[in-house]
Amino acid sequence: MSARLLRGNTAAARPEAALNIPPRDPQALTGSQFADLVESLDRDGRERAILKQLVQGNLPGFVRRLAPVRLSYRTTRGANIAATIFVMPEYLAIGSERDFLRIPMNLYTARAVADQFQCVLPTKKIVDAIYAQSPYHFNPQPLPAGPQMRSTGYYQTHNAMIDKQSQARGIPLGPLVSGHKKDVVLTNLLARRPSQIAIYGWHRGSGDPIQPLSIVHGAHYADYSHGIRLVSQAAMVDGGACSVHDILCDSTLAYALSDEGPLREVLDLWAREPVAGL
Repeated sequence: MSARLLRGNTAAARPEAALNIPPRDPQALTGSQFADLVESLDRDGRERAILKQLVQGNLPGFVRRLAPVRLSYRTTRGANIAATIFVMPEYLAIGSERDFLRIPMNLYTARAVADQFQCVLPTKKIVDAIYAQSPYHFNPQPLPAGPQMRSTGYYQTHNAMIDKQSQARGIPLGPLVSGHKKDVVLTNLLARRPSQIAIYGWHRGSGDPIQPLSIVHGAHYADYSHGIRLVSQAAMVDGGACSVHDILCDSTLAYALSDEGPLREVLDLWAREPVAGL
């Protein structure tokens, strides 16, 4: 199977153009207002509110300005495959550029948002590449474990800690940043256990992740340490434009973006089973 090249696709030059994200309404909720709105909601109500705000375009502008990340793979025959993907420079957030909340969400919500925005979740290899190529790295800041990890209050507390570190270290909004959250990722492990969520990352300064690849939690699970960083479907492979989906389904090219190789199993499963359970 070979990836379908989309030569001449202008999305390769302007990957943001490929995203299906409505403009933000100036009257939309700020991050603080959204937190107040969902504070008293149960888990499912909060997830529905997250999905509604994001698909309506209530996310800060800097998240929409995608950053290129370059990956490669040398085949057994010695050929080098070079790929460029385009990722959100920060984790998904709700609100304005002045007042936003980095928002964890469960796998069903993350999939629905990714589909709406014409994006995919990253792989473990992509998360590592993002960390390696980020000009700014946050120091991980874990909070005490317990049931409160899933509360809106914890979401706000951790968001404020990240903002404080950003201000203290002069980390601007817009450039590629990493190290402050675990990533919800794509893996073939989910094809065999589709009711789970896969998380990975939260890299330390050494580049080692605090969180190894794990599917211990159910797909409805989300806590303050999770972040959703989306990858645009628009990509480049050896100078030709193609979709990330096609790359990840290709028996050779997939290794450029995935250390598991092709991810056809889980992508086919998700294609057969539309998002449900919100």
